[in-house]
Amino acid sequence: METTGADRVKTALLLIALAGLVIGLAIYFAGEHGVANLVWIAGVIPALAALVIEILRSLRSGEVGLDIVAALSMSAALVFGETLAAAVVAVMYSGGTFLEAFAEGRARREMRDLLSRVPRTTTRHRDGGLEEVTLAEITPGDRLLIRQGDVVPVDGTVASETAFVDTSALTGESLPVRLAQGAEAMSGCTNAGEAFDLTATREAKDSTYAGIVRLVEKAQASKAPMSRLADRWSLGFLAVTVSIAFAAWWLTGDPIRAVAVLVVATPCPLILAVPVALVAGLSRAARFGVLIKGAGPLEAMARIHTLILDKTGTLTDGRPQIVSIDSHDGMAEGDILRFAAALDQASKHPVAQAVVAAAQQRGFALPVPSEVAEFPGEGVEGYVEGRKVIVGGDDFVASRVGHQPGNDSVVASGSVHVAVAVDGKLAGRLVMADPLRKGAGAMLDGLRREGIARILLATGDRADVAERVTEGLRLDGVSAGLTPDQKVLLVLTERKHGPVMMVGDGVNDAPALAAADVGVAMGARGAAASAEAAEVVLLVDQLDRLGTGIEIANGARRIAVESVVAGIGLSVLGMIAAGFGYLSPVQGALLQEVIDIAVILNALRALRISPRRPVA
Repeated sequence: METTGADRVKTALLLIALAGLVIGLAIYFAGEHGVANLVWIAGVIPALAALVIEILRSLRSGEVGLDIVAALSMSAALVFGETLAAAVVAVMYSGGTFLEAFAEGRARREMRDLLSRVPRTTTRHRDGGLEEVTLAEITPGDRLLIRQGDVVPVDGTVASETAFVDTSALTGESLPVRLAQGAEAMSGCTNAGEAFDLTATREAKDSTYAGIVRLVEKAQASKAPMSRLADRWSLGFLAVTVSIAFAAWWLTGDPIRAVAVLVVATPCPLILAVPVALVAGLSRAARFGVLIKGAGPLEAMARIHTLILDKTGTLTDGRPQIVSIDSHDGMAEGDILRFAAALDQASKHPVAQAVVAAAQQRGFALPVPSEVAEFPGEGVEGYVEGRKVIVGGDDFVASRVGHQPGNDSVVASGSVHVAVAVDGKLAGRLVMADPLRKGAGAMLDGLRREGIARILLATGDRADVAERVTEGLRLDGVSAGLTPDQKVLLVLTERKHGPVMMVGDGVNDAPALAAADVGVAMGARGAAASAEAAEVVLLVDQLDRLGTGIEIANGARRIAVESVVAGIGLSVLGMIAAGFGYLSPVQGALLQEVIDIAVILNALRALRISPRRPVA
């Protein structure tokens, strides 16, 4: 396991304190009591000095932590001659911090595995041969050879007839996934079948796996709000500890009872259980394809009151398909599609991209449009092969050619019309459908069981389209025709009722994701801007993984709270027993060590949280 300088210091302090305790005991039983006391003091001083430095550093940053209790107990034990108790406390405290580092290291193991799988080179087709290149040399359009067992280095599309990839490291899926020619392959998955060719669609630095690595590194450096809250609780716990210690001394006149009370209170489970449980939760969520950027967002996910969903690419698949082509004026269906697709090459709207893809699949050669003007949310107009073409909604096209939309065709539930006009006349319509994701209704019901009180839809599409698509879903509200700033306003308005989670995948969703308490991006096919703005990224293109992430967040937070409550409760009972003289300082130190080990082991249960199997 990779160690840091801080880890090495913690290990050294533990070894020094442990050596001082053991050697001192050996000398003590040999009859040299005075020398034994000196050895115990020598073992305590480094741990106490490191503790004082840490306390001063915390105070300079405005934080008051529970380390003060540990410093008080060691100092009081030395002052009143309880050197053995001081040595036990030094071993206990340095051992507790060592165990915390070890536990967090184990919890981060799966994330480190993620980092260690980053490929360094790949094989590229070039001039009829193959060459080994670094990832930095790959450019979009390069044709790469992915050999059996290779990790896919960049995002791309399968150029061979088929490919079998293992996505378990990214999504938790145990079985290989079959990808047909033209299907998207995420960087970071492993070739589980025969070698296949991949056409790169992104540079390595912009690919899914590179983004995951950056997000993991950011997540590992985070500190949870619950951990900061634990630091604030430390003031109250410190006051209780000092009060019990002072009362025991005052009422009995025996300072050793006060020392015993301080020893039992050291170090508190608040500084051990919370970070271990939440980091373990981060690791567990990543195993199921839910990358949470830090312990803070994980803790916030367990308190969400309102969920706001984008429609296209989030609640729906985001890849609308042409159901039929209606000709209005005798023009051939193929010509209607070719003119529309040629013009739509200039638009990034999902519907426009679907039209282009449909034309390419039919083998149409698409000319380059000219003098293109796009009207966001309405349509596009320009020239194709010298002919004026207009593509968009019925009202948009009608306003330019003078043809009334009428009811000359029926719009099915969840479908939308794309009107096409050529040379000032309505040529026909493309009937397109972007159906709900499989199991969307069951997924929403599951989220309500996890504590989500309100679920809303926020979309930039027209109200009639949004209502048709969401028909039958148990939504608390549908807001349509929203601009990016209006989505932000909706998020801020809903925050008055409680913490808000926003889920989206497009560039236009990024501001709302940033404004929400927890922003969730569909990372498999979503825009890079939304992934950067969000606190949570779903690595697999399945919205039901959101429920998995919330379930793990709830479990990790529950385990953290259980550990804190149990640890604090046992510590307080131990302090009371010490105040009444039932525990000596040495016995109190040993008892607290048992408590600390118990809460750390309990916190590690978060690594074994087993969410219900995702729907899709």
